[in-house]
Amino acid sequence: RRYFGEKIGLYFAWLGWYTGMLFPAAFIGLFVFLYGVTTLNHCQVSKEVCQATDIIMCPICDKYCPFMRLSDSCVYAKVTHLFDNGATVFFAVFMAVWATVFLEFWKRRRAVIAYDWDLIDWEEEEEEIRPQFEAKYSKKERMNPISGKPEPYQAFADKCSRLIVSASGIFFMICVVIAAVFGIVIYRVVTVSTFAAFKWALIRNNSQVATTGTAVCINFCIIMLLNVLYEKVALFLTNLEQPRTESEWENSFTLKMFLFQFVNLNSSTFYIAFFLGRFTGHPGAYLRLINRWRLEECHPSGCLIDLCMQMGIIMVLKQTWNNFMELGYPLIQNWWTRRKLRQEYGTQRKTNFPQWEKDYNLQPMNAYGLFDEYLEMILQFGFTTIFVAAFPLAPLLALLNNIIEIRLDAYKFVTQWRRPLASRAKDIGIWYGILEGIGILSVITNAFVIAVTSDFIPRLVYAYKYGPCAGQGEAGQKCMVGYVNASLSVFLVSDFENRSEPTSNGSEFSGSPLKYCRYRDYRDPPHSPVPYGYTLQFWHVLAARLAFIIVFEHLVFCIKHLISYLIPDLPKDLRDRMRREKYLIQEMMYEAELERLQKERKERKKNGKSYHNEWP
Repeated sequence: RRYFGEKIGLYFAWLGWYTGMLFPAAFIGLFVFLYGVTTLNHCQVSKEVCQATDIIMCPICDKYCPFMRLSDSCVYAKVTHLFDNGATVFFAVFMAVWATVFLEFWKRRRAVIAYDWDLIDWEEEEEEIRPQFEAKYSKKERMNPISGKPEPYQAFADKCSRLIVSASGIFFMICVVIAAVFGIVIYRVVTVSTFAAFKWALIRNNSQVATTGTAVCINFCIIMLLNVLYEKVALFLTNLEQPRTESEWENSFTLKMFLFQFVNLNSSTFYIAFFLGRFTGHPGAYLRLINRWRLEECHPSGCLIDLCMQMGIIMVLKQTWNNFMELGYPLIQNWWTRRKLRQEYGTQRKTNFPQWEKDYNLQPMNAYGLFDEYLEMILQFGFTTIFVAAFPLAPLLALLNNIIEIRLDAYKFVTQWRRPLASRAKDIGIWYGILEGIGILSVITNAFVIAVTSDFIPRLVYAYKYGPCAGQGEAGQKCMVGYVNASLSVFLVSDFENRSEPTSNGSEFSGSPLKYCRYRDYRDPPHSPVPYGYTLQFWHVLAARLAFIIVFEHLVFCIKHLISYLIPDLPKDLRDRMRREKYLIQEMMYEAELERLQKERKERKKNGKSYHNEWP
């Protein structure tokens, strides 16, 4: 703060506070993961999957995907249990509460910093109008009600029309993101069949994991390429709006860039979490894209493993790339600058440069100030909270990254960038509102992840309604016996469509062609009065999912609002110090005024003047 000014000092104070608050979240997330590791051997569901050598699953793609034993997905079932276990719901509630506690205590911490840095009573001066705004609207003026001077004026109709065009541009760019996700979906649908017919047995036997892994890497490359485009579009749209002041311009640009990058980074994750495997139909009546490509199904062990891979790979790759660009790019630029100086002045002359000239030859701070630093951390905060129910190790990865990030930022500011002009600020600006919005969104998404993506609700319904303990009010591992068989439906192989019929007939399993295969769903058997219709258990699970979402959201929102109400914005000791300071100022003013009045009274008496209406 003393060297760079309050604005940069406040960023490092926020980053340090956020990193410190990640310690309990990372510890609890690691505990949830270790709980899954310790209870792995006692998990009835993964045991049944690993022992299900007699259950043959239907192919997961057209033609080239073979029939497979359910026991072949034993490893994936065990990995899924590491993230989807009994502690997941607790952790989701904890992280929603943690986000609120983090923001509320940051308000208290910011108040202390503002007091110590003498920013409590500091208000930004009336901002000057941007030169671009003044040049555009200089012909039309109106009186400023504060200064009483004429100033350029933007008509309401002109402002609305520009905002509409800007909003249309934002909507169009979001549609571009959705189109990119649609392209990834088509890639996944097409390549799963290609990998299933691959020559290498390792890829052929793990075609779905290979599809997911390559799709995530391609998606990451698309994300990084679109980010470059979004920056130019956001800059163009912000200038098109013609904001009146610099702070309005900065807030508008920040909001657009955050929306673009947030949607770009999380759109594919939303697809995997809430749409993958939800609208595929069933064997014999698959839903298809453009009546051609069969929609991708979840792995026999569930969709959560795909979501974990998506989050893990994107989070690690993006943080690694950001750290490289933050430090590596300025290092390379400064090395190139020093090389040109050596060629121009020689080594001996360069060593005699004064310090200020050496500093001038460093890279300037980027044009958007602290925007990139804040944006990186806010997007990471979103990853840490929004889908944390599916990936409890996210806070730990964020903590490890931030410990490095603080030192990299410090090194970059001190040694690789020119010292920027110091500026004052009372808070982190519009970013606080964005953090609150992410906190609200995280409650909703985690409720849907637990209810829709994970198998938590179907297992509860089975334990209380259909399992061995039905009607007894118990839900332990002994109550889950038979769950895997109850969650799979039966399909008659002869009912396959011609374009879906696999090339193999499954005779390698029993020596004769298969008559039946199983698939994940709650549907009636083929010989029932309504073949492949939804069973009563499906409607029970659906009702339980909806009820869980409503109860979870209301409960967590009530806890969040209660915590916000109970935690005051100012610490008690700071409030007492401020009141003490105010009291002392009033006391000094009273004593000074009293001394002045007494002095005047003595002078009047000395001059022989007196007034009858004087105070005694």
